[in-house]
Amino acid sequence: MTTRLGNLLVIGTCLFITALVAWPMSLAAQSAAEQTVVESVSSIEVGESIPVEQTDATTFAFDTATSDAILPAENFFTVEKLDDTGRAIGDFVVGPGKIEIELNPGESKTIEMTVTNRMGDTRAFQFAVEDAAGGRSADQAVVLLGSDRGPYTLRDYVHFPVTRFELDHMERVRVPVTITLPADAEPGGRYGSVLVSTVSRKADTSTENGATPSSAIISRIGTLFFVTTPGDVATEGELIDFSTVPSTKFFWNGPINFALLFENTGSIHLNPYGHISLSNMIGEEVGFVELDPWFALPQSLRTREVSWTRELLIGRYTATAFINRGYDNIVDEATVTFWVIPWKMLLLLLSGLFVFFLLLRLFFSKFEFKRK
Repeated sequence: MTTRLGNLLVIGTCLFITALVAWPMSLAAQSAAEQTVVESVSSIEVGESIPVEQTDATTFAFDTATSDAILPAENFFTVEKLDDTGRAIGDFVVGPGKIEIELNPGESKTIEMTVTNRMGDTRAFQFAVEDAAGGRSADQAVVLLGSDRGPYTLRDYVHFPVTRFELDHMERVRVPVTITLPADAEPGGRYGSVLVSTVSRKADTSTENGATPSSAIISRIGTLFFVTTPGDVATEGELIDFSTVPSTKFFWNGPINFALLFENTGSIHLNPYGHISLSNMIGEEVGFVELDPWFALPQSLRTREVSWTRELLIGRYTATAFINRGYDNIVDEATVTFWVIPWKMLLLLLSGLFVFFLLLRLFFSKFEFKRK
């Protein structure tokens, strides 16, 4: 009898130790995953510049063929010298990330953009404008159209004093960008991106010592311009889906990620916003996630992913999204339910109870209590 109890006690202790070790490791992994989710949120939702992927110079024309000299930015613009005591970061910064303005037909407005050189040496920068459109793929917030003209074109209405200039390391230049609409401009939205580019890696044509020649690499960063002309415009959009990520009813633990799919079927962009309320199985609110405004371009789909960062969860939960469409104070409501079953925590609890009752039984088997 004692031997059997001893064996059971050993097994229970092993289960307890296994759960005790596995649970913190799982929490650490979930914490890392949460950090990844938080950092994966699109930068253009929070007002930063749009990073455009580095491009081989053979597929993107950085204007170096002209015989005109590229003059220092201070010849044209206001230049600010920044603190350069630190090491070179190896990039450049463009701001702001998104500009929204309203212009009537025939009106003009000048907006100030900034470019900061942190490449480590003097660089030549170049301005260009491309039309932008929304994507029908939910993961593609903005599509830059290159040389193509978009359905809501803006590129012919954007002007710069000069399009090419040089900037020393740790200098910031303020560039006036002027948008002028024609007198016969129709009501609606016009969308584009002002792109700032530079050669981040020069071409290497050397073949010495077996080296392979490489093309120059062009880096581009863009600022979105949303220009709206008031009048008879179609303003229409709605929240069409709300789900967990991944789309499942069962989770082992938190954090819980959600995806909101918004469709804009109008002729101007929308800025939906709202919040998500979370309640437990008895209807008590246990969580709240604020949703700052994000944009959806005309005739496009836009997904917004957010995270409920609470980790210790157990039971059934209901998440309700309240999304203001961004016009006429219309609010869409959608609900999703899910279960959180933290099996590692339950294993730890059950293992502890198992060991406790084994010890209790062993204690009573060793000692006999007699009534006086």
